Amino acid sequence: MSTAMTDRDSPRPELLQGTLDMLILQTLRWGPAHGYAIAQAIRVASNEFFRVETGSLYPALHRLEKRGLVRAEWKMSDKKQRAKYYRLTPGGRRHLLHEQSRWRQLVEAVQALMQPRSQEG
Repeated sequence: MSTAMTDRDSPRPELLQGTLDMLILQTLRWGPAHGYAIAQAIRVASNEFFRVETGSLYPALHRLEKRGLVRAEWKMSDKKQRAKYYRLTPGGRRHLLHEQSRWRQLVEAVQALMQPRSQEG
């Protein structure tokens, strides 16, 4: 996943493998969306922290579709253009809940490691 922070001089954050899939699934919890809308939702919801490039987004969407976690269908967009809309499947919803639980465990483990130990000076 190619990401960038709003400050162009700041280093680019690297995400753990699978994080983009989880962010896409979370975005689709809010309802069906086409690729550009998914990327924009991630950007806006992260307060401009993450910018998902198309070179990362569409392979991830295809991977999720192949796994049965999302379904896609062609529809007309608000701008009267054909667009492929993705929606979360029941299996995708279950997978997202599992990934959210794993993410919380990861965050807790990292936070525990970041706490100063009593032996440290």
